[in-house]
Amino acid sequence: MTKLILITGISRGLGYVLTEKFIQEGHTVIGCARSQTIVEKLTHRFGNPHNFAVVDVADEGQVKAWAEDILKQYEPPDLLINNAAIANHPAPLWEVPTEEFSQLIDINIKGVVHIIRYFVPAMIEKRRGIIVNLSSGWGRSTSPLVAPYCASKWAIEGLTRALAQELPAGMAAIPLNPGIIHTEILEVCFGEEAANYTPLSQWVLKAAPFILELQPTDNGVPLTVPS
Repeated sequence: MTKLILITGISRGLGYVLTEKFIQEGHTVIGCARSQTIVEKLTHRFGNPHNFAVVDVADEGQVKAWAEDILKQYEPPDLLINNAAIANHPAPLWEVPTEEFSQLIDINIKGVVHIIRYFVPAMIEKRRGIIVNLSSGWGRSTSPLVAPYCASKWAIEGLTRALAQELPAGMAAIPLNPGIIHTEILEVCFGEEAANYTPLSQWVLKAAPFILELQPTDNGVPLTVPS
């Protein structure tokens, strides 16, 4: 059965490869990113019935307007994936600039809440749909120099599991650890060592079917993409 899938942060990394893979598998993807260039490229490449927009999830007004527009054109998504996130540049917590910390919290936590606030009520009205909030190994453990990122992903774990308790039967909210993948975020944190980890092209072959198979019975369960 084909699904209507909404993904944030589609301009690169996990969001980009998931978008490609889901479309290849015959699903319809609605996505957003901050990059006008990438949004235009995806629109030109895939076109209707897919829909890509320039949206900063940290900006509640932009998310609200986007949701209103999308929900006029489409049914509520069957699968909502909160992927958009950034990492801090490695530094002791007290040395992380206030502006950088605030931007990370605004995207990684508030952005997730904004998407939930304006899309999930429509899903609840239909009493169906799966919400996947991408977490991290650093949402269940910690390392030095990435305290802001850890804080944001630990928040996603708690937020998602609490949300799961608020949803009606037939729905699910799942905190999903994607594993350690060679992405731009990993390069920020690991430098050249990032290249030693799973490439995106290999990761998506397991991640996409795993995500598509998530069920309401997975509600509130912290899961990890198989390695």
